[in-house]
Amino acid sequence: MENNLMCPHDCVNVRPARKGGNILECNNNPFPIDPVTGGAVAKIPVVLAELTVQLNLDSYIELPEPAYEIKKIKKNVKVTQCLLLQNTNMLFIKGFVRKNIEYATRNCSNYEGFCGDIKHCTVDVPFTCTTPVVFNGNEPIPVINNEREEFEFFKTSKLRGPKFAEKDQLLSADFSEFNQTSTEYYNELPYCELISSRIVEYDEFLNRRRPKDIEIPFEEKEFNKIEEKMVVYLTLKLLQNQQVQIPATIV
Repeated sequence: MENNLMCPHDCVNVRPARKGGNILECNNNPFPIDPVTGGAVAKIPVVLAELTVQLNLDSYIELPEPAYEIKKIKKNVKVTQCLLLQNTNMLFIKGFVRKNIEYATRNCSNYEGFCGDIKHCTVDVPFTCTTPVVFNGNEPIPVINNEREEFEFFKTSKLRGPKFAEKDQLLSADFSEFNQTSTEYYNELPYCELISSRIVEYDEFLNRRRPKDIEIPFEEKEFNKIEEKMVVYLTLKLLQNQQVQIPATIV
């Protein structure tokens, strides 16, 4: 039985909701906003710092087949961790640069030229670093530590034995129980927003060589290993939710 799922025409189908594919313009009327004018205390994100971090990366990439030319490299920065260690100014950053490499291959050739396919390979180049932060915005709220306190109850016990008189008593805490008061404070953890990224890159082909026993133009060489050097600039905004006093609005 024929498998219809293998047919590319049945893979996906998109059609306009309206004939012709046009979306009619819809009107709107502004609705009056009723703001708080008498002042308020709001819990909002407060900027602690804004900084640009420089990351220097050096890595090797090995393609799965010989290539003759790099046609295009598309890059995207992905940050997976941006953590301020509380009670310090050290920021821990982790992530990777996603690179999609398009390259030309050879299917047939002679001394006048060669033909082939354009293929691609996607790789993740990881990075990790720590950097000190200058709080050029608000200072982060100091961490409040958890509290645990023990308390005891007084106990009177009779004493027996040749060394104690009949009226002697043991006055002490009650060691037959354990009592404690514990308090947990749930501090606001600072977090990051990625504002922009810029990459300066230099890629070098390491093992360029002419294929043996193949007719190909004299200047063409194949390779499959790339050494890449990148300087990545990340502009980050460090924030923390804080309570802010908003003054009254003068009408």
